[in-house]
Amino acid sequence: MRIGQKPRILVVGSGLSGAVIARELAEKELKVHVIEKRLHVAGNVYTERDKKTGIIKHIYGPHIFNTDNEAVWNYVNGFTKFDNFINRVKTCFQNQIYSMPINLHTINQFFAKNFSPQEAKDFIQHIRFKDIKHPENFEEQALSMLGSDLYEAFLKNYTIKQWGCDPKEIPASVLKRLPLRFNYNDNYYNKKYQGIPTNGYTELVQNILDHKNISLSLGLNFDHELEKEYEKIFYTGKIDEYFHYCFGQLGYRTVYWEDFIYEGDFQGNPVINYSDLKIPHTRVIEHKHFSPNSSYDKTLVSLEYSKETTMEDEPFYPKRLARDIQILEKYQELISQQTKVVFLGRLATYRYLDMDKVIEEAIEQARLFLKDDVKI
Repeated sequence: MRIGQKPRILVVGSGLSGAVIARELAEKELKVHVIEKRLHVAGNVYTERDKKTGIIKHIYGPHIFNTDNEAVWNYVNGFTKFDNFINRVKTCFQNQIYSMPINLHTINQFFAKNFSPQEAKDFIQHIRFKDIKHPENFEEQALSMLGSDLYEAFLKNYTIKQWGCDPKEIPASVLKRLPLRFNYNDNYYNKKYQGIPTNGYTELVQNILDHKNISLSLGLNFDHELEKEYEKIFYTGKIDEYFHYCFGQLGYRTVYWEDFIYEGDFQGNPVINYSDLKIPHTRVIEHKHFSPNSSYDKTLVSLEYSKETTMEDEPFYPKRLARDIQILEKYQELISQQTKVVFLGRLATYRYLDMDKVIEEAIEQARLFLKDDVKI
């Protein structure tokens, strides 16, 4: 960067990563240009009001903001109002509804018992696969935690539908994110702060981007020729796409939906998972239940399906199978040689990141760029 001259900064992507880093740099009087290939901001957290029902729809699947980071919570609340929201997910197995994640209620209902917390712990200790000392994949992790009955009822077939592969191919770390509880707490998250923007995530991102030093171009794809025009680039798109897939495509799962409108209330809950393999959809989403302070005569329901990602699909979940990690390491070696481009966010780092972590890392990257030692 030339002394005495402010850098010309390009941010590729207007999801949470791109919006937050653009705002942080703009606050320091730097001029930032944000480009977005879609015709809307907010990436996969994009929400809009359904024209027929008036319900705020989570277009790319439900997102519940949850964090233990007070600074991040205060950050997002500084741009829009949040409603408190507790995510209470249910799972349908063989026409019975159970609480998820697996808790004392799930265990007692499934085994037709009336265990106390300690009795349930002792029972799970008895049925789990204790000989698996160091789980090497999702299935081994599940069997070592739960035993075969709970695993096969609630996790095995759901995982096959969701990820499109044998659970033995999936890293054990995927399951480690899901808690096992020996009380009746059915809150899906163990985080201090939980909520959903009252007017949807699109308003949140729009407000973050609303700054005199930020210019926004929608419907514009990234081209490497743009690199000549800017002194620093923050790239939030797919890492393999940036390098023209020179080492091959990284594996992602994508999801798609079938939408229906009904009178009244369809299922009485925002999300119900379906763990039976014979049922093709992975879950049913009822959007109005994400707005607990609003009332609607009709209801909007989405059946969610999972499939492999093609070049025409939006990638959602990085699979991170052994083959993917080998390819990723090759791309990371190319990244290590970069000085002008910073790779940021879920797609550019090929990691599963919660929204609070996305925001935290974007702020950290901005402060590294600005040589600011303050940490969030």
